Amino acid sequence: MIDLIWLGLFVVGLGTAAFTGRINEVSQAVLGGAERGVTLSFGLISVIALWFGLMKIAEKAGVIEWLSKLLRPIARFLYPSVPPDHPAMGSILANMSANILGIGNAATPIGLKAMKELQELNPDKETASDAMCTLLAINTASITLIPTATIAIRMQYHSANPTSIVGTTVLATGMATLAAIILDRLFRAMARRKKAT
Repeated sequence: MIDLIWLGLFVVGLGTAAFTGRINEVSQAVLGGAERGVTLSFGLISVIALWFGLMKIAEKAGVIEWLSKLLRPIARFLYPSVPPDHPAMGSILANMSANILGIGNAATPIGLKAMKELQELNPDKETASDAMCTLLAINTASITLIPTATIAIRMQYHSANPTSIVGTTVLATGMATLAAIILDRLFRAMARRKKAT
């Protein structure tokens, strides 16, 4: 569906430009956008590589493991149906730790692994379990202490203070996480009530 929407926007824009005699501006915009995309990508590589290197050192130093231990009581509250010693719990904790540290690229494959392991615990393979829904909600709205990609983009565009968004990011993602947890619990209660009737 998204492909069709994008195709429609492209065709309408191109048709309008051709009809109004501004096709040259379309060519300039396309080439200029591609050039800016390449420039931004190369600029981000250095910053993100540096950050991932630092995170790798932190991982080797045991920071992620320490953070996982810190998050274990919270994970037990959020995922009561997952046994504490099940591999899914380890993947969930690693996913939460990576999201909190702003390592979104690392969090995604770990989250997929956690979802696969939760499916093994799911008694109804055709319907997502409560734990799977919670993982999706928490992963999407996860609190982030260090928004790595955003800081890198701000540095690329010569922001005077690229890290000034850290405070607002923590607040916004914290509120989003709280809202996700409340809605998750609310929908769980509604689903249980619906099953009971």
